[in-house]
Amino acid sequence: MSADIQRLLLDIERELTALGWWQETPPSAEALASTQPFCIDTLSLAQWLQFILLPRLRAMLTAGTPLPSRIAVYPVAVESFRRESGDPGALLEAIACLDEALSGQPVVREA
Repeated sequence: MSADIQRLLLDIERELTALGWWQETPPSAEALASTQPFCIDTLSLAQWLQFILLPRLRAMLTAGTPLPSRIAVYPVAVESFRRESGDPGALLEAIACLDEALSGQPVVREA
């Protein structure tokens, strides 16, 4: 399973880059320290994926610690990316697949 998760994380990274949403410079330490879900008050969802979710999941995989099983990033991503330019379809699909792989539950995709 860890190889599947690693591939999905790479897919998300690849799609963020393809959309031009990947950043070379990280946000400030203060922005990254937000206590709000998805750091909604300080980061865009793309930033949260890049600087919070991907590194944390990769660190957990490396350490061999259990991965979260209660996760639902897809619904938040659908809402968040409605306001962005570009076609986030492949990114949304990668996020849905990650949610499914971690939770073991099917994700209902938006039509």
